[in-house]
Amino acid sequence: MGRLTTHVLDTAKGCPAGGIRIELHRFGNGHDDLVAEAITNEDGRTDAPMLDGASFKPGTYQMVFHAGDYFDACGTDLPDPKFLDQVVIRFGISDGQSHYHVPLLLSPFGYSTYRGS
Repeated sequence: MGRLTTHVLDTAKGCPAGGIRIELHRFGNGHDDLVAEAITNEDGRTDAPMLDGASFKPGTYQMVFHAGDYFDACGTDLPDPKFLDQVVIRFGISDGQSHYHVPLLLSPFGYSTYRGS
């Protein structure tokens, strides 16, 4: 069975980013549905896959990482408005049997992602 996982690393601090709220949306039929929510743990990972089992299906998805709230909780001094508040990653799942891992490498002024393993 396939599954979707994620983790967040704070590249400015050089450590996992715990406490980041993540929303997962699925797109189809002209609208999007919120299908999962999670908060990263001390290791910057979610405690369970964002999707697995019968809920893991091919399609177009979007993860919303609430980075601004994380920076506020860390006491990061940033201008208003923040350069990055919500980081949105839209991606496709084409194989319902594979593991899709979508990591986020985050700092207050930049981010990167890739399909991990």
